[in-house]
Amino acid sequence: MYVVMNQLHVPVEGRENVANRFANSGEKMKGINGCLDFMFLHPEDESHYPVVLTKWESKEDYLAWIHSDEFVNSHKQRRDNLDKSPTQSNEIFAYEVKHSI
Repeated sequence: MYVVMNQLHVPVEGRENVANRFANSGEKMKGINGCLDFMFLHPEDESHYPVVLTKWESKEDYLAWIHSDEFVNSHKQRRDNLDKSPTQSNEIFAYEVKHSI
């Protein structure tokens, strides 16, 4: 299993817009080959950032997703909506799962 966390560096005032943008992403991700889980994590503490967490059957499935037309199209919508959802930057953390229950 492969887990990817995308930490979204969004100012506090833009976080609800970003959360709304991701509202339907879970349903869309159900149809992506190899995607086991999708979560949008909204921090309780304003000093932390929102995180998009995805679980994959394999690293290859994740790489196939980020090189797919669906990925490109979904991120084009983000670029077109930057005035409403001002993600300043992001940081990706990827992990190979060694143990799980």
